[in-house]
Amino acid sequence: MANIVMFAILAVVIIASAVMCVTTTRIMRAATFMLFVLFGVAGLYFLLDYTYLGAAQISVYAGGVTMIYVFAIQLVNKRTLQGIVERVKCSRALTCGALSLLGLVVTLAVLLKNDFVCKACEMADAEVPMDTIGEALLGADKYQYVLPFEFISIFLLACIIGGIVVARKEEKK
Repeated sequence: MANIVMFAILAVVIIASAVMCVTTTRIMRAATFMLFVLFGVAGLYFLLDYTYLGAAQISVYAGGVTMIYVFAIQLVNKRTLQGIVERVKCSRALTCGALSLLGLVVTLAVLLKNDFVCKACEMADAEVPMDTIGEALLGADKYQYVLPFEFISIFLLACIIGGIVVARKEEKK
């Protein structure tokens, strides 16, 4: 019973922080709410007794959010950090809302068409051992994720370099 209560608390924190992260207009608040989401996910890992994944979640993503703070301070001008932001047009907000709703409909259609919910209910009692998860994440065979992980790390490195280049160009003006 305590696990269900803790899961409900973490779920509310994660959902509320995610909504606030997306809807806030201040970049520092968005990064802070994203930090709360990542801590909530780490709490879910700890709740499932995956202590290594929980610790990795906290250490890796706390450092990542720290980098977001640094880049937010470097790349965003002073007026935006002080809260003077541009207003979003109503038509743009409606378009984004319609696209989000379309994405939700497509996701639900895929879930229902492929019976993922029924298969997940059947597998709810089966526990996946940690070594299987580790082999799937770090293996190079079919349906293993080391190659996408490396591509993402290269992409993030390119983003960091691009951010530095943009910051340097702004200083020369």
